[in-house]
Amino acid sequence: MRRSWYWPASHNAVLRALLERARRADVVYVPGNHDEAARQFRGLCLGGITIETEVVHTTADGRRLLVLHGDEFDGVVRHAQWASKLGGWAYERLLTLSRYVNRVRWWMDLPYWSLAAAAKKKSKRAVQYVADFEEALATQARDRGIDGVVCGHIHVPALRRVQGVAYANTGDWVEHCTALVEDMDGALALRRWAEWSPDRANGEPENEHPAGSRAAEPVGC
Repeated sequence: MRRSWYWPASHNAVLRALLERARRADVVYVPGNHDEAARQFRGLCLGGITIETEVVHTTADGRRLLVLHGDEFDGVVRHAQWASKLGGWAYERLLTLSRYVNRVRWWMDLPYWSLAAAAKKKSKRAVQYVADFEEALATQARDRGIDGVVCGHIHVPALRRVQGVAYANTGDWVEHCTALVEDMDGALALRRWAEWSPDRANGEPENEHPAGSRAAEPVGC
């Protein structure tokens, strides 16, 4: 939003839904590297929505989960802004190309396919980066005596055990269209927006991870 202003009516609808939810439940906004300007307002409550850099969420079955964006553990974002901007530019170009690829796939009655995600899975360096990121987040939760960690940032949805703690990555609403949910018993599951994934239209939970990663144990939550 620093570079250009884009605010369609759908964004207002999202804000209205969140404000309505905040009347009935606790809503916490955890900014990330793309909206880091909001971090200066940590602790502020706006319309019932509290801004925090991290929060500990207790599930219905009593587990404590550290919730944070995750860019704090990304050395590229923290120490090499030029590399981060270059990577962001390349990522946006892949997303743009994916739109055209998926228009053709839609005409051919094929499911959504992410070019950016496929490129990351093919790169050994990217696979290793994801594994190192997961290990760093899991270590943070374990060292703080917390049962698990919920994060985002790297756009790789996952739900598994890493170093003996629960690791959950919510994914994103750009290429995977995923979200992490908790049921009334405290069980966690990843959900994918069915419209973007016709072959998984039943909305069942899924676990994903690039091949070759060290973290491959299902979380069972």
